[in-house]
Amino acid sequence: MDDEYAKLIRRMNPPRVVIDNDSCENATIIQVDSVNKHGILLQVVQVLTDLNLVITKAYISSDGGWFMDVFNVTDQVGNKVRDEQIISYIQKTLENDEVLLPSLRGTVGLIPSEEHTSIELSGTDRPGLLSEVCAVLADLHCNVVNAAIWTHNARAAAVVHVVDDVTDCAIEDPKRLATIKKLLRNVLKGNNDLKTAKMTLSPPGFTHRERRLHQIMFDDRDYVKVRKTEQGNIEDLKSGPCVTVYYCSEKDYTVITMRSRDRPKLLFDIVCTLTDMQYVVFHGVVHTGKNEAYQEFYIRHVDGLPISSEAERERVILCLEAAIERRTSEGLELELCTEDRPGLLSDITRIFRENSLCIKRAEISTQGGKAKDIFYVTDVTGNPVDQKTVDSICEEVGPNMLHVKWSRCHSEKLPEEGTISYLFGSLFKVRTLQSLKLIGSYT
Repeated sequence: MDDEYAKLIRRMNPPRVVIDNDSCENATIIQVDSVNKHGILLQVVQVLTDLNLVITKAYISSDGGWFMDVFNVTDQVGNKVRDEQIISYIQKTLENDEVLLPSLRGTVGLIPSEEHTSIELSGTDRPGLLSEVCAVLADLHCNVVNAAIWTHNARAAAVVHVVDDVTDCAIEDPKRLATIKKLLRNVLKGNNDLKTAKMTLSPPGFTHRERRLHQIMFDDRDYVKVRKTEQGNIEDLKSGPCVTVYYCSEKDYTVITMRSRDRPKLLFDIVCTLTDMQYVVFHGVVHTGKNEAYQEFYIRHVDGLPISSEAERERVILCLEAAIERRTSEGLELELCTEDRPGLLSDITRIFRENSLCIKRAEISTQGGKAKDIFYVTDVTGNPVDQKTVDSICEEVGPNMLHVKWSRCHSEKLPEEGTISYLFGSLFKVRTLQSLKLIGSYT
């Protein structure tokens, strides 16, 4: 009955999306108005980030059962969004009730997976792990068409889409799937994995790969800090994002502030984690500079209560730090562009392993017979890869197949404390579309 009543309310008040390219000088303003529902913020942010749009500012308000958010977005090079196809897609997608209404079936995201077999992996990270996994899949005649691999706090997780290397179809034979599962679990366990290595098939229906990676690593408790020692010294665990959590008695909210280096999909990663931890963002503001980001959220648990204990507060801090760090581009970026073929990924990762490279993160994709794979690598000790090793790998892989993207470190001052809080304070007074446009224009 509650679900039918919610549907009736939504039909009476359908979602409304306004896309404005005039009010702000350097960004497209997207406003979304809708009846509030747990998970709506994540789904809106997911739609924008899946289009590779950069969210430079955001103002979030969802009190009183109504969801009204404003996002300042640009494309990857900092220009306004003027492609009519993209604008139309955003409007149609976000105004679709089926998108904004979270599914009651427990499925995640919007990407169908009927054309391939989706495999989820988790275990203890170690040098050469991805190479071993790819070798097993190649031996079992499984061709990897898409994959995402993350490592964090000595844990590794992957969502891998495979097809049969002869038929190019999903693998459905139960005996073959059981063999794949058994052999991959043996690889993930290694010699002395103190935690249980996991290999599962994704549930049928829909899945969003990056959200699943967050959920897999969260379930694997990768947010628990691991202390590494080098020559008897304990590694400094204080470097990285700064997350604070405190109670706002005036409004009966828990306030979370986060300061970190900016990067693509940062807001998605944070909102994803808060949503999966069953917290609701009632108000918030996001501000990004050239390389830094500041985010401030006023939250409560889905039961309506703020964070009530020190243990819960500490856990939220650890989980948000992990969400920020998982996708951090650690290491040297190597991009492979070439014709796809069975066993290609196995061969490339073997070359990396033989040259003592450790893969920290990877994005594997295949389209139109072309493979485009991105790897972030370090040496086995976690240090930067030297030029001699890179030259040797490029020569072994083949001419013009592997592109090296040397990173440049920028050190810029973070926004002054209090600046965003002041902007956020005014958000409680902002209720009209015109007022929100003015904020987007002058910030």
